[in-house]
Parts: sequence; structure tokens; C-alpha cells
Amino acid sequence: MDLPAMESESDEVKERLIESFTPRIRRLIAVNRVLDHMHSLEPGLKERIRQRAATDGDSAAAGDLISAVLKKPRAAGWFRAFVDALLHSGCESAADYIQTPPEPEVEAENDYCVMLVELLSPSLVDMKTDVVCHECFSQGLINQDDDEIIRTSTANQGNGSGARELLRRIVRGRPGWFSDFLEILRKTEHQYLYELTGGPPDSDKTGDLPSSPPSSQGTVTTQLLPARHACNCVTRTSVRLLCVTDSGAADGGPEKADIVLRDYQMDVASPALEGKNIIICLPTGSGKTRVAVYVTKKHLDGRRAEGRAGKVVVLVNKVPLVEQHYSAEFLPYLKSTYNVERVSGDCQLKISFTDIVKNSDVIICTAQILENFLERSNKGEDEGVNLSDLSLIVIDECHHTQKGGVYNHIMMRYLAQKHKNRRLEKEQKVPMPLPQILGLTASPGVGGASKIGKAEDHILRICANLDAHRIMTKDLGQYQREPRKLIKTVEDRKEDPFGNVIKNIMNAIHTHAELSPTSDFGSQNYEQWVVLRERIAATEENQKVRVCSEHLRQYNEGLNLSNTIRMRDAFSFLNTYHEEELKKKTTPDEEHVIKITDTEKFLFNLFKENREELQRLAEMPEYENDSLSKLRSKILHEFSSREAARGIIFTKTRRSAIALSQWIQENPKFADIGVKASYLIGGGDQSVVKPMTTAESRDVLNKFRNGKVNLLIATTVAEEGLDIAACNFVIRYGLVTNEIAMIQAQGRGRAEDSSYTLVEVKNSGVAEKERVNEFRITMMNKAITNIRALDQADYDKRILEFQLQAIMEGKVRMTKKKKKNMQDLKGEVKFSCRSCSKHVCTGNDIQIIEDMHRVNVTPEFKQLFIERENPSLQERFLDYETNFYIACKDCGQRWGSMMLYRGIDCPSLHVKNFVVTFNEKKMSKCTKWGDLPIRFPVFDYAEQASRVAESSDDED
Repeated sequence: MDLPAMESESDEVKERLIESFTPRIRRLIAVNRVLDHMHSLEPGLKERIRQRAATDGDSAAAGDLISAVLKKPRAAGWFRAFVDALLHSGCESAADYIQTPPEPEVEAENDYCVMLVELLSPSLVDMKTDVVCHECFSQGLINQDDDEIIRTSTANQGNGSGARELLRRIVRGRPGWFSDFLEILRKTEHQYLYELTGGPPDSDKTGDLPSSPPSSQGTVTTQLLPARHACNCVTRTSVRLLCVTDSGAADGGPEKADIVLRDYQMDVASPALEGKNIIICLPTGSGKTRVAVYVTKKHLDGRRAEGRAGKVVVLVNKVPLVEQHYSAEFLPYLKSTYNVERVSGDCQLKISFTDIVKNSDVIICTAQILENFLERSNKGEDEGVNLSDLSLIVIDECHHTQKGGVYNHIMMRYLAQKHKNRRLEKEQKVPMPLPQILGLTASPGVGGASKIGKAEDHILRICANLDAHRIMTKDLGQYQREPRKLIKTVEDRKEDPFGNVIKNIMNAIHTHAELSPTSDFGSQNYEQWVVLRERIAATEENQKVRVCSEHLRQYNEGLNLSNTIRMRDAFSFLNTYHEEELKKKTTPDEEHVIKITDTEKFLFNLFKENREELQRLAEMPEYENDSLSKLRSKILHEFSSREAARGIIFTKTRRSAIALSQWIQENPKFADIGVKASYLIGGGDQSVVKPMTTAESRDVLNKFRNGKVNLLIATTVAEEGLDIAACNFVIRYGLVTNEIAMIQAQGRGRAEDSSYTLVEVKNSGVAEKERVNEFRITMMNKAITNIRALDQADYDKRILEFQLQAIMEGKVRMTKKKKKNMQDLKGEVKFSCRSCSKHVCTGNDIQIIEDMHRVNVTPEFKQLFIERENPSLQERFLDYETNFYIACKDCGQRWGSMMLYRGIDCPSLHVKNFVVTFNEKKMSKCTKWGDLPIRFPVFDYAEQASRVAESSDDED
């Protein structure tokens, strides 16, 4: 045999060896450290693997690393390079496996030792971590990188966290590590732990040591035998394995033991275990998701035992909850038996959702993705998903299953098919199988009801929409947690010179535009009034009142900000607004002049004349609002009175969340007591404030979970579902919505002795709203009790009535929608600039991309606008990206954004920036494309690409 053939055969042997031991060595590889020594891999590939480690954990990323190493063609010496990388990165045990695998009995002995450490970890975390870590490093059980990580974790998150890091790392060692670890425990005077893990009693060293573990976490009883025998004495069902994973690691870490439910959890789950549709209504933090995991496992186990396939979809309404449910709950408990996957709107896996459903047992996803693929199947345009493909649907935060929500769209499909099945059965035809439904909620709410009967109807309607056999709830007994509640009222400023300057400016604008407001400055009623004035003026082409109304709205927001956050933040907001408005009046190339009207000159000069005075007053702390003072005192109290404070402040707007975070970070008093603040805001584009990306949100939440951030300032995006066990105080800062949000916000405080504080803000009326919500919660609980007391026949009758009503209402809506879609009067709709009233285009010029973006690619339209770079607008998707916005060439009014769609520039119009005339009548309110009953044609990519190519040829 020639040399190349021998080398090829040797490579194949090495490849099979690595593949055979992949499941084991994946658990032994520290991915980032190994990559540092893998010089043969391309930098881009290494970065992708590091990203996988950051989001999905070491085990998942190790699989990618091994695949990359084995990918052909391979360079000469590839195997040696991989082994060297493992050795140099401290992964000697993994290197041993692919060179000289251990004997079976040695491997089994090591497995026993790993299992014992996992089983006893609830007690082992009570070790003196710094002392044990020092000895482990000295003895070579861990390397320098491990030592630094463990000490950092101990310093930042406490002794227990550091101990878990230590245990996670020593079990990766070469066989024999366990006896060294035992000796270290004895040497460092951890006699109880030494004996617990199999060391022989040493009476000479136990005089001053406790005879029982110092931890209150419970004990594990084993005979004091050598490790292997001790492991055999502890069964997996007698103690729950501690999940020692990186926070947020998507591989779920080591498998968790069988799920053990509390009595109240088992009670509410019992009908679901019988295959019935139910709603589980339990307080936040009571383990609803754990019940759902339990029901899911029993459901899949039962179907497997019957020889039937099971398919479970877990629906959530927010992207961060996909990762949370996947990593913290479903994957750790189910991964050893079932294939668990997750998909969200920002994940490229959504394009292959049909295949994911086919190949997975459990899929956690945002509800819109399932609805999109159900609709695909319904239209027959593309391969989609059918309800009959699923055997169980879990709906998180199921109180949203009402009105026009996406949960309700899915369930209306379900109800329509259910009632169709009844007809099929009467005709002795085969009905379509439907999945079991499990709804989870902490608060169905009362739907704005003021009487108990209406509250019952609201809850029954949700039950009907979910086809629930029962709504299940239970008193938590000893597990009930009620946070301490406090309302902080505020006093009006004795003097408010900053606010007075803003009010004087607003009065001057009223005089100029001949406006007479009917509400107080800074109030919500004033904002509603001024928005209405702007809409009317736009439709009447009264540009003087329109532009004055727009400026008045910004000044009103400035007043609100000065009552909520610092005056300097309010000033910054107003100053930035005027700078942006002035920029609109200049062109990047200065080829032509944008017109500035007399009213605009008046408004710009008015701010310029008062700018210095506003800036001077904004820096005078004696005039700050009392709300901020109360908030400061509350934060200082929480962090100085708790050993490990971790809390969330809920605020109304993205702007106030960012400003409060900056205020805390800039205040040295907060830093002195260990406050580490960050903000969390939504990802939608409805606000002028740049939204957070999913990656940014995930990073902040992970830091909050692991303690790198201990104070989160969030908008309502964090109210539902956020599960941080260590969170021990919640503050709602000038924000109260409804009773559901109140329950959800209180429930973010998961730890013992949690507190819930409401801080009042001027003109917010939050104290009164809170009392109304408390009344509604009492009403809601009474309504649920009344519903549960109904005879099953009476309950079923009312549910059927609500279902038939919902189906009929759905048919009416669809009929109206079809009528709207049938309208093909594109030429009858006209668009004019909202600012200067210039005619822009008609409906005949508009096409639609991806059923979402309305674009105008006509040459005539291109002559009407200018492009401006807008960094806050930059987005990149699979087929398109947006980097610029487009604005009126005459007045600078923003019209939309410039999309680069598969290599073609496509101006995308935002309808709120235009005055829309339909059937010769101006629409007073058209803020979104759904308000316009017009069906635009799909964008003809081939035709436009040909035009672009011809244009390029002409230029050449």
C-alpha cells in the first residue's frame, strides 16, 4: 500500500475515533480556550463557533468545533493539531479520549464520580470556595483560566456561584481527579463534605466541625463508602440533580432529574394529564412553566407508549421568552428523551419552520411564526403547518387570546375546525384531529368590567377561545408569596422656572397659530388635543397650524419629561428635536434649497431665544421634581438594606428608561453601594427612540440573571414572563396600566421578602389607577371562583355560546376584509406631502414587498425626494436592508426609508407621513397601511431588475 493510501486510512480511523467519542468529549471541551489554539481554522468560522458558545453553551459549540475539525479536505497533521489544542487549553481528558481511550472500567469509575459530585452538589456548594479553589489550582485540577473565572464568579455572585463553577470544571479532569478532590476537602478542613463524598471518618479532625451540613438546602444520605459504592447508594429519583450551566446557555446544561411537582401544581395539572383542554391560572413565580414541562413530558411519553407520534408547540408572545423557556425549562428536562428546538422572529430558522416541526418533538416559538405557517397551509401557496400536525399546544400568557391578537387567530382556526368536525361526525366522515390545548396565565383580567357579571363574561370568553374544559387555580398555601407594597406620593414643586419657560413658549405658539387649548399643559388630554389639531390641519392643508401643533406636542413631552426625569434630559430632548428639524432644511449635496416657511422661522427663533435660559435652569438641582428624589431614596434603601439587592424599575417610555439608566450610572452614591444599572426597551419601530435588537436585549437579560447588572430599568416589555429568581424588588415609576400588568409587574419580584413600590409622577394619576386595579383584581378572583363553581353542563353551555358567537364574528370580519381586498381602486387614492401638501403619487405607483413594505420605484417619484443617512434606521434582514431615509425635496418632510431589496433600491413609504385622499375625500386618520382599504400589487422584481440593468447599459 502506498503512503497516501496509508495516510488516508489512518485519517479515517482517527475520524471514526473522534465521531465515536463525540458525545463524551463535547462535555469535556472548553470551546473558547481550544479555539485560541486552533490556528488552522478560518477566523470567520472561529468567530461563529464562539458566538454559538455564547448563545447556546459549550456543549453545542463543541459539536460545531468537532464538525469543523472533521470537515474535508483536511490539512496534513490535522489530528495532531487538534490534540495539541486540547492539551494546551487544559482539556487533557478530551485529548486522552481521542488518542488512547480509557478502559471501560476506568471510564465507568469516572462516570460514577461525576454523578456523585452532581448529586451532592447542593451540599458541596457550601464549601469555602476560595480556599478549595486555591488548592485545586495548586494540585493541577484546574488551570489558571478556570481559577480566574471561579474567583470572579465568587466575588461577583457569591460563594455558591463560585462553587458551582469549580465543580463544573473539575469533573472535566483526567480520571483520578476525584481522589485528589477528596484529599483537598480533607486538607481544607471540610470534614463533613469529605465524608459525605466517600472519605473515611477522621475523628481527630471533627471536634469543632458540625455533625450536620450547614446548608438549609436539604441533605443527601449515603453510606460512607468509596466513591463508586457511594454513587450506587444514591438513586437519580431520590435527589434532584443541580443544573450547573452557564446562565442562559441554550444547551440547557446537564440533564435535570425527573420533574417533581408540588401538590398544588399537580392538582391544577390533573385534567391536562387526562388529555383535557384547560387554563392554568396561578400567580407569577408559582411554577406554571414547570407544570407545562411536566404535562408535555407525560403527553409525549403516553403517545410514545401507544405507538403514536407526539408533537408539542409552546407558544410565547415575546422573543426573549423563547430563549428563556427553551434554556431554563424545556430543554434541561426533556433533552435526553426528546428533540427540543426553538424558533423566533429574529431567527433564520423560521424559514425552515415546516422542517423543524417535522423533525422535532417540542418546538418553542413566537405565536406569529406558527400563525404564518398555518396561513401558508391554508392558502396552499407554500408548504406550511396544519393544526393536525400537532398533538399539544401550550399557550403562555394565554390571557392575550382575545380580540385581534395572534393567539386568537390561531384559536379561531381551531374552533372553526372543531365545529366542522362535529358536522363531519354527523355525516359519518373522518374528522380532522386537533391538538390538546394548555393555557397558562397569572391574570385573565376583567376586560375593563365594573360589574362581576361582565368580569365573568370576559373570563368565560377567554376560556371559550381556548376551548378550555376548565380554568384551574389553587391556593398556594405555604408557597404563597405576597410582596410588601408601598405607594410613594409626591409633592408639587414649590418653584418650576424650567417648566414655566416651556409654558411661555407654548403660549406664544398658541397666539401665533390662534389656538385655544382646552386642557392643562403637560397632561395626556392636552396631547390628545394637539394630535387631533395636527391631523385636522394636515387634511385642511393648513400648514401653519399643522407645524405649530407638531412643535407643541414636543414641548408637551418636554414638560412630561421634566416631571419624570432630570430637567437636563428634558432639555436634551427638546434641543435634539430642534437640531433634527433644522437638519431637514438642509440638503447633503446643497444642490438646491429647501423652503423654510415664516411659521417655521418663528418656531426656530422662539426656541433659539429661550435655549440658553432653559439650559441654565436645567442644571439647577434645587428645581428637580420630587418623584426623582423619592426614587433615589427608594433605590438607596433597597441596596443598603439587602445583602444582595436585585430589582426592576418599570417606566412608561423608552426615553425615560434610557435617561433613568444614565442618571443612575452618573450618580456616585449609587456606585458606592454597588448599583449596576442597565435599561431594557422594546424592539419595535413605533417610537422615535432607536429600539433594542434581540441580541442586545438577550445580553442585558443574561447580565441581569447572572448579577452583572443588578438594577434593570425597563418599559412594559419586561412585565410578562421575565423569570429572574433573585429579583427581590420592583418599582413602578409613574406607570400604571391595567390589573393584568399590575399582577405581572408585582410577579417580577421572585425572591423571598420582595417589595413592590409605586412612585407617583405629576399628572400621571397612578395612585388612583392602582386602587382601581386592586379592586379589579378582587373582582377577577371572585369571578374565577364563581366560574369554577358552575355546574359542568352550565359551564359547557356558556362556553359553546361564546364559541359560536366568536365564529360568527370571525366570519363577519372576514367578509368585511374580503370586501376591502376586492377594492381595486388604486388610482382613486392619492398621496400628498404632510408638510408642504405637494402631490407625491397615486396608488397606481405603489407595489408591495413581502406583504409588508409599500414601495414606489417609478422614475417620476425618484425626482421628488432626497436621501439622508440615518444610523438609527439601519436594519439587515435576509433579503433587504435599510440605511437611509427619504425626505421631500421641497420641505424636508420625512417620507419613509430606502430599502436595498436584493440589490435594488426601493423607496419604502410610511403612510403616516402623507395626507391620503381616497375617493376624493381626505382621510383624517391614516397612520398605518391597514387603515387604507386598498390591495396593492406584489412587487415585480424581475421587471424592475430588467429596468435597472437597461439603465446601467445606457449609462455605459
